Amino acid sequence: MWLNPEEVLLKNALKLWVTEKSNDFFLLQRRRGHGDTGGKFTGLLVGALDSVLDSNARVTPFRILLQMPGSQVSWTIACGAAVGEMNRHWDWLVQNLLHSLSVFENKEDVASFVKGKVKGLIAEEVTGRQVAQEEEPEKFRETLLKFELCFGLPSSEKLVTTYSCCCWKGRVPRQGWLYLSINHMAFYSFLLGKEVKFVVPWAEVTRLERVSTGLMTDMVRVMTRRCQRDFSMFLSLDEAFGVIGQLADIALRRLLDSEGLELDRVLQQSSNITKRSAGNAEKVKVVSYCTLFRLPRGERLQEVALCSVWTPHARCHTTGTLFTTDSYLCFASREEGHCSLLIPLSEVISIEKAESTSLLPNPVIVSVRSKKAFQLIELQDRDSLVDSLTSRLRALQWKHSMFRSKKSLTMEQVKERLWEDHFPEYGRGVHMFRTEKIQKLVAMGIPESLRGELWMTFSDASSELASHPGYYSGLVTESMGQSSLATEEIERDLHRSLPDHPAFQNVKGIAALRRVLTAYAHRNPKIGYCQSMNILASVLLLYTKEEEAFSLLVAVCERMLPDYFNRRVIGAQVDQSVFEELIRERLPELAEHIPDLSPLSSISLSWFLTLFLSVLPFRSAVCVVDCFFFHGIKAIFQLGLAVLDANATALCASADDGQALMILTGFLDQVKYDEGPSPPAPHPLLSQSGEEEGRPPVKQHTLITDLIKFGDLTVRQIEKLRCRHRIQVLQAHEDTTKENAVLRVVTPDVSLSPENLADVYDLFKTEHFINLYWGDGGTTLALQHHDPGRPYVEQYRVDRVQFKSLYMLLVPWLCGFHTDTVAHRTFTLLDQDRDSLITFREFAGWLDTLYCEELNEKVRLLYRLHIPPGGSHSFPVVFLEFIQFCKTLYSMFHGNPDENELFQAIATVTSLVLQIGEVGHRSRCSGSEVSSEGGAGDEVEDDHREGSQEDHPVFSTKEEEEGERKEGTSKSSGSESQSEWAVSYAQILASLLTEQQLVNFFEKPMDLSAKVAEAKVKQYHERAGLLMLQQGTS
Repeated sequence: MWLNPEEVLLKNALKLWVTEKSNDFFLLQRRRGHGDTGGKFTGLLVGALDSVLDSNARVTPFRILLQMPGSQVSWTIACGAAVGEMNRHWDWLVQNLLHSLSVFENKEDVASFVKGKVKGLIAEEVTGRQVAQEEEPEKFRETLLKFELCFGLPSSEKLVTTYSCCCWKGRVPRQGWLYLSINHMAFYSFLLGKEVKFVVPWAEVTRLERVSTGLMTDMVRVMTRRCQRDFSMFLSLDEAFGVIGQLADIALRRLLDSEGLELDRVLQQSSNITKRSAGNAEKVKVVSYCTLFRLPRGERLQEVALCSVWTPHARCHTTGTLFTTDSYLCFASREEGHCSLLIPLSEVISIEKAESTSLLPNPVIVSVRSKKAFQLIELQDRDSLVDSLTSRLRALQWKHSMFRSKKSLTMEQVKERLWEDHFPEYGRGVHMFRTEKIQKLVAMGIPESLRGELWMTFSDASSELASHPGYYSGLVTESMGQSSLATEEIERDLHRSLPDHPAFQNVKGIAALRRVLTAYAHRNPKIGYCQSMNILASVLLLYTKEEEAFSLLVAVCERMLPDYFNRRVIGAQVDQSVFEELIRERLPELAEHIPDLSPLSSISLSWFLTLFLSVLPFRSAVCVVDCFFFHGIKAIFQLGLAVLDANATALCASADDGQALMILTGFLDQVKYDEGPSPPAPHPLLSQSGEEEGRPPVKQHTLITDLIKFGDLTVRQIEKLRCRHRIQVLQAHEDTTKENAVLRVVTPDVSLSPENLADVYDLFKTEHFINLYWGDGGTTLALQHHDPGRPYVEQYRVDRVQFKSLYMLLVPWLCGFHTDTVAHRTFTLLDQDRDSLITFREFAGWLDTLYCEELNEKVRLLYRLHIPPGGSHSFPVVFLEFIQFCKTLYSMFHGNPDENELFQAIATVTSLVLQIGEVGHRSRCSGSEVSSEGGAGDEVEDDHREGSQEDHPVFSTKEEEEGERKEGTSKSSGSESQSEWAVSYAQILASLLTEQQLVNFFEKPMDLSAKVAEAKVKQYHERAGLLMLQQGTS
């Protein structure tokens, strides 16, 4: 098998190896004592030495070495136990590599080329094994059935994957199966007659960790607000931990993040069962490489292929991976940062297949508009890849054909010599080769004449700008003259943007800044305008035109710093949490002296939000922006670590947070730009500012060079940390907002205890989540109940069906068959704004009346349920609604231990109220109306007396009740002007107070805590059962 190349200093130490085949670059060797017909003593001796010197050689008697002519250093690139396998490896090397090595001029290039090829072969073998091990559909269906039967969740809860593992309870392990679905993590174990099972929603997960204990060296710990669960003995712990983190991250962003996140299409397709696990990994891969190449977040990954690209600067082919998306070709070398290439399809002229040879297998030529061509070789599925790319290219060319026009890029007359030499060899524009050399050039500072162009190139804002001609001018036309909260904030901050810079001390500069910020607020109302955007836009305007500055602002806010510039700045908070972990990992001595890193992260928050523009002198800060546009957020992390590292000693000796802030502020103020012999020319629209004098300078290039110390920090590492820390940040933000924005606002209005109010809020929000999981209409409809633009206490709202579920769980008096009617009336009463949704404030006020208010308020609530919507307690109740009122009371008493006494009491009260209403009715009628409607009056009186009889006279069937409603409606509308039978709230309350049994019933204290505890157990399964019943009948 192929091996990652390992260095061997002594090729034939102690004559332990015999060379079977050799050439100028490779050796096939056999371990002495293996394969000899005689010489048993030799084999025993070598076997003994193997156990001491080289355990690997003991099990692999054959190996292949890469050797350099005249060198004593070799590399093991393959080993095996069978001579046939080794001969196949040898033949492949001779046929595919040996002839290519003669073109290299030095040994280092040969070694690098062969190592890259071997690593590519290893990657192909790993991919092949993963495909071969994919689960069979039938097996997954069986697992899915067990999942649904064990946990009773609806069929719409999509299972992603399962793992065999142990769940620890104290020191007792329980072997079972861990089920991971879109919204939940579930565990089931049945061992020695004891069953253990539980379900944990991802929405309750607050932290994921890999920990080691005395019993187990490596465990996955899942922490929620209520408990923690430890899992171990996974066959692949890394994979399981990664999938758990990915699913928790996706679910929490979808449920708690204000912008929401759509589910993967693969996870929504029940037919593609075998692709569920791959679908989640694919999403993470897309996010990772969109971040690595700073692609738009909407880009979809189309193909991934191993290949080699001809790099003229290295005069060899560089091995790596090709990623194709809807609009881009991206290439990344195996070693991150060694070489990368980004080619927008909008810049491509043609993609052609060339003739395949032994030296150039399966070549593809990609030609771009700058009269440059890129050669890709060793593409495994070349034909289908080229066909797919060609079809997308033709569609894109047709779409933009009316807008395409060749433009020759002009350069400023004064050019830096290094960049002048760089462009012809490495390319210019979005598709230039991005190598270590260009990293050094960027670290030195981009020349003023090229800064705007290269910012547009590195961020790929230039492609977006070319694809949408006239877009910015249209936004400016639409947005100007409009007034909103965003425009007011923009006007307030316009003169605070680089106030010392001459460019923004005149009307022209201020007007340009206003147009850019207002156009962006109009383009993206979700973000609108946030502080620090004005500083960033000001700097962009110094080096680019307005339209280009707008495109760069879009790239930064929506692609390079996602979720930074919004009301909750979740992205910035996540990166601060990641930054704290990097401090502990990379600067352990500083972390040891300052255990609580939150003050440092609060200081560094402005570094990330403004890209150091607010803390560094202007000329130095712009060089940081150069690095940011080339490296992305990785540069800000590295620079932040470099700043703390340079001040570690002083920070460790600081007495308090204020002193630490002064140390860092003073250091950053002294970072000076190391400019050349003559100052650079400013942008034609604007002019440059001077610099402060009188401070001992810290050279800017020295600080940027210090980034090399943290150069091993990669985009992939940052994305993995972001995924894990986003879970903690979202949950912490949710808890803080719940405490500050919800409970503190609602608590003064109710008498419920803070603990009960918090528990009720959790039930209310969980009902919203359940509808988000399995509700009719899917995710989009459920998200409509979450309006981030409203005050937080009103953001989560429930509809009529959700309210009914909560009503059944929390109401102190259920009404039997009459419960649906009462719940419906209660919802209508609480829905004050008639949008068919109820906020938590309204829900909490209703519960407070039932559990904490006095008798008269409880009766008032029941009374208002039986008057027209919008009526106050002073509004009289008519006869038919009074009958409904009595039905409600009778159904509330059903099943009570004092049922008979309560029924007798309510019958007495009913009779008394009917008599009061009849007297009032007759007193309001004139003599003539009485004589003309005497017959009808007698009929009504008979109905009243019939309704006051014993043996539950007010109960009727649903059909009769509906008939009474319709009849009552027609009567009330027809006799609106006449004096109807009616009673007031005061009359009903006075009648109820005459019966002590009823007074005792309504004044009896209710235990909301017990009701809430019971509801927490029932909510999930009852709601799931109701949904399954609805799905079965639909």
